[in-house]
Amino acid sequence: MLLLLCASALFAQKTWTPAEMMKFKRLTSAVLSPDGKRIAYTVSVPVMEGDKSEFLTHIWMAATDGSMNRQFTFGDKSCSNPQFSPDSRWLAFTSSRGSDRTQLHVLALDGGEAEQLTSQKNNVSQFAWSPDGKRIAFTMTDPLTEQEEKARKEKRDMEVADTYKNAHIYTVNLTKDSKGKNPVKRLTAGNFHVTDFTWSPDGKTLAFVHQVNASLNEWTTADISMVPADSGAVKKIVANKGQDANPLFSPDGQWLAYFSGGDVVSWSGANHVYVIPAAGGNPKKLAPTYDGSFQILSWSADGKNIFISEAYHTNRVVYSLPADGKPAKMITPSDGMYTNATFSKATDQMACIYQHASAPPNVYVLNLKDMKLRKITNVNEDFERKPHAKTELISWKSKDGKYTIEGLLTYPANYQPGRTYPLVLNIHGGPAGVFTQNYTAASSIYPLQAFASEGYAVLRPNPRGSSGYGVEFRQANKNDWGFGDYDDIMAGVDKVIADGIVHPDSLCVTGWSYGGYMTSMIITKTNRFKAAMVGAGVTNLISFTGTADIPDFIPDYFGGELWDRTDVYAKHSAMFAVKNVKTPTLVIHGERDLRVPISQGQELYMALKRLGVETQMVSYPRTPHGPQEPKFILDIGERVVDWFNRYNRGRNGKLAATN
Repeated sequence: MLLLLCASALFAQKTWTPAEMMKFKRLTSAVLSPDGKRIAYTVSVPVMEGDKSEFLTHIWMAATDGSMNRQFTFGDKSCSNPQFSPDSRWLAFTSSRGSDRTQLHVLALDGGEAEQLTSQKNNVSQFAWSPDGKRIAFTMTDPLTEQEEKARKEKRDMEVADTYKNAHIYTVNLTKDSKGKNPVKRLTAGNFHVTDFTWSPDGKTLAFVHQVNASLNEWTTADISMVPADSGAVKKIVANKGQDANPLFSPDGQWLAYFSGGDVVSWSGANHVYVIPAAGGNPKKLAPTYDGSFQILSWSADGKNIFISEAYHTNRVVYSLPADGKPAKMITPSDGMYTNATFSKATDQMACIYQHASAPPNVYVLNLKDMKLRKITNVNEDFERKPHAKTELISWKSKDGKYTIEGLLTYPANYQPGRTYPLVLNIHGGPAGVFTQNYTAASSIYPLQAFASEGYAVLRPNPRGSSGYGVEFRQANKNDWGFGDYDDIMAGVDKVIADGIVHPDSLCVTGWSYGGYMTSMIITKTNRFKAAMVGAGVTNLISFTGTADIPDFIPDYFGGELWDRTDVYAKHSAMFAVKNVKTPTLVIHGERDLRVPISQGQELYMALKRLGVETQMVSYPRTPHGPQEPKFILDIGERVVDWFNRYNRGRNGKLAATN
């Protein structure tokens, strides 16, 4: 009995809660030095004392041979985006230390204090070293003019719709001028917005991606141009009707790789890798990738292959794509998430962040010669030692028989076969999102291990419309939101009930963004769920299209404008069937959400309130489409757990469905 009591006490101490999960340290980047000897990585920790609610990020440095691993930057201001100089002797990073704006800093790897390179009027964003290490190119959004600053002070700062401050390319010289300043030169100007750029190997040219303005709505129509590194005329090199992006020069500078959707303007369409002569000419399309939605990472040193990162079912993997048109080859295992991959100059080593459901993210190095993977860090060692509720991949057939649907099932803590448990159905955003093998005890608005500790099973389905399963599957929900995907999701719920894992009378449902949309649609279609949480959910396609910052999004998915397809928009909107809702529903929204304006949540909340449905709405100030402040992330997790427990516990305080 004493041993049993001690074991019970030990387990109680290790139970996951949203508060415990907030101690998780976020690993946000891993950059391999060109010589392959060091890795700079960033760790973000939540700061929640007193009036603080932020993530403090600092740079750490590790040797690839395991001989060294230490914190490299310090202070109460975050230091992010580390990049090694071409000779691997210096590290550049961005920080607001010593300034009220994010600026460029450099730090010698052999010691010394960091030096601030820029003192710009706006935040420095993306940056990259020149091949000779003498300059750094960066992007910055145009600051307010003197006249605009004066107007703001005098309260005459009216805003005209669809006017934007665009980002452009600058360079800063690492050699100081006679005044002791690092000279800054602007390379681009005009009515376009730069989103990405890359140096040519000889340092004479930059290729860059641009769209007509800074609106996210123009993301699908980007082009690629060139500009001389010492300034000069801009030359457009790729200009399809759809998106052209992610340019990278070959090591010899003769070719430019990029991805493109061709002339198809789509939010969910297929992209291909192309290579085009750097001097201009006819592009060559390479072999298609599995999912048609990827990131180009690097060329191989010999110029024969291009490394890309892409979702593969519930995993994230790295492929090697031959430049001669042959099929891509997966170079990482498909057993988890291999992200943030960077390569040495010789491309004989790759650093990445690896994680899976029960293993927290850490930095690893893959030797591309013998394909051996080595663990470099132990960032959340204390988390790794704790017990985790098991997560496994399950699958089922779609109701119409067209697809095999996959989902991740996290079992309740101390799961016992033969007993049934309440369920949290968790639906991803997108709709072209995907649930992957991410670590399940990381701090999140979906505290998965906390749900499991409370006795819930958690099902995270990837219905039609998800990424990671090919282009056809990703586009299978066009003109069909809330119907075919609904059937896919509910078939998964029926499976875990039929398998004897879940009790049919204790179901909860939650989701954010498109997941919030699906949650709102589900509660109009069925009363099987005892509680719901709609997070930043689209509830009315008509009003959403007229107020969101991506007005082209719904017309793309539904094949026309709302005034031409009003009945279709209404059919696929929860607000037009809201009178069917009986489920107690918690509505959560950010007050600064431009993607899904807070009015979407307010429409649902007010309707449920008028209908007499149990509901509550919680809004978060300063919050865009996703919460960024740790106190808010914690509050959301605790609120959702409390809301679900309220409707799933009997008088004895135990989960009613457990039998």
